[in-house]
Amino acid sequence: MIKEYKTISEVAGPLMLVKSVENVTYDELGEIILPNGEKRLCKVLEINGNDAMVQLFEGAAGINLKDSAVRFLGHGTELAVSPEMLGRVFDGMGRPADGGPEIIPEKKLDINGLAMNPAARDYPAEFIQTGVSAIDGLNTLVRGQKLPIFSGSGMPHANLAAQIARQAKVRGDDAGNFAVVFAAIGITYEEADFFASDFRRTGAIDRTVMFMNLANDPAVERIATPRMALTAAEYLAFDLGMHVLVILTDITNYAEALREVSAARKEVPGRRGYPGYMYTDLATMYERAGRKRDMPGSITMIPILTMPEDDKTHPIPDLTGYITEGQIILSRELYRKGLMPPIDVLPSLSRLKDKGIGEGKTREDHADTMNQLFAAYARGKECLELMTILGEAALTEVDLMYAKFSQEFEKQYVSQGYETDRTIEDTLNLGWELLKLLPKSELKRIKDKYIEKYLG
Repeated sequence: MIKEYKTISEVAGPLMLVKSVENVTYDELGEIILPNGEKRLCKVLEINGNDAMVQLFEGAAGINLKDSAVRFLGHGTELAVSPEMLGRVFDGMGRPADGGPEIIPEKKLDINGLAMNPAARDYPAEFIQTGVSAIDGLNTLVRGQKLPIFSGSGMPHANLAAQIARQAKVRGDDAGNFAVVFAAIGITYEEADFFASDFRRTGAIDRTVMFMNLANDPAVERIATPRMALTAAEYLAFDLGMHVLVILTDITNYAEALREVSAARKEVPGRRGYPGYMYTDLATMYERAGRKRDMPGSITMIPILTMPEDDKTHPIPDLTGYITEGQIILSRELYRKGLMPPIDVLPSLSRLKDKGIGEGKTREDHADTMNQLFAAYARGKECLELMTILGEAALTEVDLMYAKFSQEFEKQYVSQGYETDRTIEDTLNLGWELLKLLPKSELKRIKDKYIEKYLG
């Protein structure tokens, strides 16, 4: 039998102290019953003897200490899951936000889930096509990988997120068994409307589960939203055997909410005021992606974060970089030039790209062309810098070819817009077209048999 406690002794901001409680556990969900009959959710943050510190999901306005009551529900925050979730939009707490009916659940799952046992993990080895050349060709995404996008304030990461969610697919026999779980964390009404209308316009909504947490929603809901998304992804991947791509935007808003809750609890702050356990907290989310041995499904994750002041050493991108397998970096310089999407391929990296490319996965020439394009673009950038400092006359004929190559590479290969969906074959063929700008003698990273086959 659920007990009701009328022992609320204090409310301070988003926190409330309930005294003389029994058998209440950490992270347990509770209901606050106001004098007018209204119910609000809360969550147990701390137990000290018989006192429980709870966090309010909504504001404290209207809570009368004397006449309000609390009852604890005996379980943590749960998500009702079912195959009917596909094509639906939910709020940050998993409630329908599209005007549709409630989900009839097959089961209810605790959103905190369990970390994947490292011994049960299978190595990521299959290619996921995003349709974006700068990712597919040079920083390939592999099934089961965690590949974050590092952006900056005011940059078009929302457009790139929508494009990847729309275009991403797996190839081969599993092509029809693919789903996207999209979680928007701490976004504005305008951004929420952009994502929802974009997915509906293109029909991508039919294979997508969306979770929308708005900027004016409580901080504790912001902390729950990515876990809601990952719980839905685990159900689709490991219960229904689907290949799931999880896109989380924006992790910076999540970390800010974590700092807000930590400050309210008067915890000792770590670097830049963020809690000392932020690495552990982020890892409990990121490490839920992957593949399991002898199970057909997989979870691939693209977390998107805006680096405060474009600083890669800031705690959020810094810790994310430690946990994940690479990063895609958006460049403000390319954005100012009008290149869309402004992906800076030189500092970007996918640590697992070599495992997901080659014959039978993409194409036999992929690894060689990738290395050659990367090297040629890097040298071309150096030549352009020299040209700026010393003038065009100081460059050799070959250097000028490299300079032209790097400009054309940015215009044609990187800047493809947000509506162009390129297959991996289109991307590789475009790479060969660009390599024709260089003499054959300069293609030292490509085997002769591929030069004969693809350059003629």
